[in-house]
Amino acid sequence: MFEYYKSFINMLVTTSTHLEGYKVTEHLGVIRGITVRSRGVGGNFLGGLQTLVGGRNSVYTDLCEQARQEAYDLMMQHAHQHGANAVINMRYDANEVMQGVTEVLAYGTAVKVEKV
Repeated sequence: MFEYYKSFINMLVTTSTHLEGYKVTEHLGVIRGITVRSRGVGGNFLGGLQTLVGGRNSVYTDLCEQARQEAYDLMMQHAHQHGANAVINMRYDANEVMQGVTEVLAYGTAVKVEKV
């Protein structure tokens, strides 16, 4: 399993439309990673308590970060399956599917690049 994720280590990712110092040699298409998450009863209870106190809500922050990381990892897996060594124009999007259930999408353009 480590070998599988090892290929992601050297993959370049940027929110820009180009990579400074690299030339795009091939566009491989749009890639994405999607996850759908819901809050559990315990998480809602603890998150609600933190809301009453005010300030940073670590319960919901952690849930959001985990969802973004999972979507990002799935996007990287999709890019790897396309043979990419970089992802350009990477973005996140999120939508509420229903109350308490959120979809998180990570997407971008899979490309092959070479150093110039």
